[in-house]
Amino acid sequence: MKKAIRYIIAAIILIVIITIIRRSPDTDNHIIIQPEFGQFEVIVTSTGELQAKNSTDIRGPSKARMARIWNMKISDLVAEGTIVKAGDYVAELDKSELSNKIEESELNLQKLESQLIQAQLDSTLTLSAARNEIVNLGYSLEQQQLAKEQSSFEAPAIQRQAEINLEKAERSLVQAKVNYEIKVKQAIEKIKIVIADLDKEKSQHEIKVNVMDEFKIYAPENGIVIYAKEWNGKKKVVGSSISGWDPVVATLPDLSVMESVTFVNEVDIQKIKVDQLVTVTLDADPTKLLSGRVTSVANMGEQRPNSDSKVFEVNIEISESDSTLLPSLTTANMITIAKLDSVLYIPLESIYTSDSLSIVYKKNGMDIVRQEIIPGLVNDNYAVVKKGLVMEDKIYLSLPDDAAELDLIPLIND
Repeated sequence: MKKAIRYIIAAIILIVIITIIRRSPDTDNHIIIQPEFGQFEVIVTSTGELQAKNSTDIRGPSKARMARIWNMKISDLVAEGTIVKAGDYVAELDKSELSNKIEESELNLQKLESQLIQAQLDSTLTLSAARNEIVNLGYSLEQQQLAKEQSSFEAPAIQRQAEINLEKAERSLVQAKVNYEIKVKQAIEKIKIVIADLDKEKSQHEIKVNVMDEFKIYAPENGIVIYAKEWNGKKKVVGSSISGWDPVVATLPDLSVMESVTFVNEVDIQKIKVDQLVTVTLDADPTKLLSGRVTSVANMGEQRPNSDSKVFEVNIEISESDSTLLPSLTTANMITIAKLDSVLYIPLESIYTSDSLSIVYKKNGMDIVRQEIIPGLVNDNYAVVKKGLVMEDKIYLSLPDDAAELDLIPLIND
């Protein structure tokens, strides 16, 4: 009898176990996790390049445009990274175009000097002829005066003719003197024009000669030579051109304060603000962690080479001073957008949307339910849960079976 009771009890237990197994969620094919609790950070990561925050430019000729030189090709340049002292040779520019302009200017000077001599000779001849004419007209006037005096014994008609001839002689002499004054002024103005052109050409020639002296470029102070960059980010090397508007060949950076220049895409730029903290690592030494802060954020986006979307320049000042921090080293910048302490957060892949609600699939005893939640800040992998879960809850990373038929547990409004 007792043995039969034992069998009956064992059978009942077996049936209960089978029923529980059948009713319990199939967890073999699903990963179940619990929410994590602690510090939560939202970080935007970008690559950048180190440069000195302050630097001294090594510049080419400052008056190249005055010499009508718009572009100058670099014909020689010391190696990047060369340590120089003030006055040391750094670079030389191609002089061929300027040499041609100086030769042309010298020819123009010779022409203008010849024109000045010619203008002076022409003026001398013209004025000499005008003076001789005045002298001759003076003699003619005296003759007419004598003729008038002699006509006093002649007939009235002859006397009148003598008066008319005298008046004509007087008028001719007056007119000749007026013309002489005008010719003097004309000669002076013509010579002034030639002299002005000559002075202008002399000034241009002097500028070009002085600019030629500046085609050899020297370091303005002590430092390490770093090549300047063109508008497209390429370094200026031998064969590159510098313009009269921006004649920078290289720079001498102040290595005491460095910054990482990075470009953030238009999706993340709205999150970036001045004074946000940044963790910086060097690609050359990923183990070295540096601290920094955002010092400037560009207002306008730009199209960078090999980029389909617009990006915005962000400057990050490095807090530490380190001898290994050199210009052009690439960096990884982790910009802290937000940091929360003591919050609950779960993986993004465990959050689903149903009828505009954010839900997770949660174990509720022996069952699975759809639990409504209110998510908060989101980073690349996790989302803060503001309401709907506690640390002890167990949630599914993947969609459970018959998910649409599971009961929804809504949030209760406080």
